[in-house]
Amino acid sequence: MNPTVDVFEKRIAALEGGVAAVAASSGQAAQFMAISALAHAGDNIVATSNLYGGTYNQLKVFLPRLGIQTKFVNGDSAEDIAAVIDDRTKAVFVETIGNPRYNVPDFEAIAKVAHEKGVPLVVDNTFGAGGYFARPIDHGADIVVHSATKWIGGHGTTIGGVVIDSGKFDWGKNAARFPQFIEPSEGYHGLKFWETFGPIAFAIRVRVEILRDLGSALNPFAAQQLLLGLETLSLRAERHASNALTLAKWLEKNEHVAWVSYPGLESHASHETAKKYLPRGFGGVLSFGVKGGATAGSQVVDGFKLISNLA
Repeated sequence: MNPTVDVFEKRIAALEGGVAAVAASSGQAAQFMAISALAHAGDNIVATSNLYGGTYNQLKVFLPRLGIQTKFVNGDSAEDIAAVIDDRTKAVFVETIGNPRYNVPDFEAIAKVAHEKGVPLVVDNTFGAGGYFARPIDHGADIVVHSATKWIGGHGTTIGGVVIDSGKFDWGKNAARFPQFIEPSEGYHGLKFWETFGPIAFAIRVRVEILRDLGSALNPFAAQQLLLGLETLSLRAERHASNALTLAKWLEKNEHVAWVSYPGLESHASHETAKKYLPRGFGGVLSFGVKGGATAGSQVVDGFKLISNLA
């Protein structure tokens, strides 16, 4: 294990309230490693449809090529999620702040129905900024994944991802659904992960089997850049949230703006839920629509002075 990567993993695990973390070469790689450790051909996961486009494509298009299906739920109702979990479901997947709707799921309600079915809750906490805005593990999440490229790194200098293990899911209690943690490992000298490692069984299996076989390791220089990002994370995240809320309120009052979506606004459908799970701020991303359609929207984008158009 590289010592620089090891330090990054330990720090992000501490920030998220987990017992261990495994770094990856990107957020998509981290997400794929987590799912690969849980689901095999013939299995499925349940996910909200309110997801980042790259994630949606990975779940909708790529995973089925490997025999893993995704049951998408329209919205993030715990009842709707519970209704589609079956004997082959290996995870429930949501984002802390859905991209691009900025919906905030009720972690505790979703975790409750998932655990009643013997299924872990996996949360993409990228918009939770490394635990600054949200700590899903505190509210029942079992596994957290990140694209560390964005808020954690914060400076556009590197790409990375990370998987955090809460250490709270009882793999032994759910042995029939997850034999890969109970039975001797074919790919690792007959090791029994749950029997040997207990609370860190998931993280260990991700590292010694999934990361080893996929090769999606975080390089040491990237880890060093991400560690520098962590040094200023709280300062940056606080300002991101402050600026976003100020801008959202200004846009909401602007006569040329048709709508604004930001969970910090009282008008947002997830505002009350956001107040519960995002106590330090409502994130640094918002969206809005201008009156006049695409033509007016293009004029706004072309007129930006401080904002870069990266689309």
